[in-house]
Amino acid sequence: MNFLEKRILEEGTVEPGGIIKVDGFLNHKMDIGLLNEIGAEFGRLFADERINKILTVEASGIGIACIAAQYFKTDDGEFPPVVFAKKSQTLNLGADVYHAKVESYTHQNENIIRVSKKYLSPGDRCLILDDFLAAGNAVVGLCEIIKQAGAECAGVGICIEKAFQPGGKRLIELGIKLRSLAIIRLDENGGIYFIKR
Repeated sequence: MNFLEKRILEEGTVEPGGIIKVDGFLNHKMDIGLLNEIGAEFGRLFADERINKILTVEASGIGIACIAAQYFKTDDGEFPPVVFAKKSQTLNLGADVYHAKVESYTHQNENIIRVSKKYLSPGDRCLILDDFLAAGNAVVGLCEIIKQAGAECAGVGICIEKAFQPGGKRLIELGIKLRSLAIIRLDENGGIYFIKR
């Protein structure tokens, strides 16, 4: 059992509808020591991918992506910048954006996610990081934005993958390099157990 699986068993709960509640340490109140371990593990898993941009969606992925960025170096020896897709059009974003439509499983709504064209370029090697993978809609939307920019998705790092939902299978079938730190299934009583890929 790895460090994240152990923490999920200690503090995570399962809510109705297959919601895995880990907001006490991952995506509401964030344990920075744990995020450092997560970042280091993503750094190890994607060490050979020559990442120069880390991409996520607001809001839960931002903290994870920022800490993980410290475990990567671009060809210039710098930390890769973190770019996050915004879920609403703001005055400071401008109209010159890449965009994709994304349905949220957790929020039960549809968003248009946007990234300014200034921040993604042809030839960028992007690593997508996020807290959860359920249906895979957010990742597919980010991949669409990467494609619009003429960049490349070098991989996807997920903290918690719900193996009882189709996201993991969907991304693998699309040929995406997916690495999930904890892959969860639920038993007949709604209890958590982990599988390996």
